Amino acid sequence: MKYATILLAGIILFSCNAPAQNQNVNAEKFQQHAAEPGVQILDVRTTREYQNGHIKKALQADWLQQDQFKDRIQYLDKTKPVLVYCASGGRSGKAAEWLAQNGFQHIENLEGGFTQWKLENKPVEGMENVIQLTTAEYEKYTKADATVLVDFGAEWCPPCKLMAPVIDAVENELKNKFKLVKVDGGVNTEIMKQLNVAALPTFIVYKNGKEVWRKQGVTEKAELIKQLQ
Repeated sequence: MKYATILLAGIILFSCNAPAQNQNVNAEKFQQHAAEPGVQILDVRTTREYQNGHIKKALQADWLQQDQFKDRIQYLDKTKPVLVYCASGGRSGKAAEWLAQNGFQHIENLEGGFTQWKLENKPVEGMENVIQLTTAEYEKYTKADATVLVDFGAEWCPPCKLMAPVIDAVENELKNKFKLVKVDGGVNTEIMKQLNVAALPTFIVYKNGKEVWRKQGVTEKAELIKQLQ
């Protein structure tokens, strides 16, 4: 009888302390849930990223500045859903975990982040003055020299930052043997769609105006040099 009482108390305690719901959702579900009443949308990118375009009604708290982030988060309602996003899903994933560990009950993280949102032509605010790279401009760059390396990256992309010294090393080793074209993947989503560039960083090599190789993600210096020779 005593065992049954203890067990029942344990069940009640467990039910009163149910874990927070923290899940990844695609852009379509994110958009649907964002339209529901009482939902809080949280952009954890930098102020500059936010100003270059954001989801309607999104609040901004930079995950990379923890003091700012925690200060702004205290004004959110822990009992209401929080839809969180960043540029590609990495920072917002960490922010979602933090929210779950600090009392927020329902958190959804946008898979692929704001980049995926734009790739699916979802509505964006604050991008009126952002000029996209045109197809004609892109072709002009890639056909200008015999060998061209196109680097699709962004300042806010961790693996892109990891690749920056690698690209510098390749340029030093193959001086004047190829042309480097850097494309900001956080802005130029139209050309990304046309070229089926789904993630950052992505590297494409052109020779005599034709694509001969591409690689997504972190790449060894030796592999890049091999493809450029």
